[in-house]
Amino acid sequence: MSLEKAVEAIIREAQERGDFDNLKGKGKPIDLSAYFETPEDLRVAYSLLKNAGMASAEIELLNEIAALKERLATTYEEKDRSRIQKIIREKQLEFNIMMERQRRQRKEK
Repeated sequence: MSLEKAVEAIIREAQERGDFDNLKGKGKPIDLSAYFETPEDLRVAYSLLKNAGMASAEIELLNEIAALKERLATTYEEKDRSRIQKIIREKQLEFNIMMERQRRQRKEK
């Protein structure tokens, strides 16, 4: 049996057991914007850190922005919405500055 067929068999068995039934985000599109906003040469390093339970400042900031956007979607009081939108803009600006600083550092090398 080839490796590909063995992996397919393992996945099929897991599906039959229902191992994939309660995954986070099931039925929702995957948001890859944070992935593509991260510079290509840093993606692997960030993935390794994430898998180890650690995250860079940039990733933490993106997570905060995502959480704020979710909160904004469920907030209906205009005063609260304005405050959350302001925080999102500030954090997005902070993220953009971090990314620009990294781009410039890479160009200098």
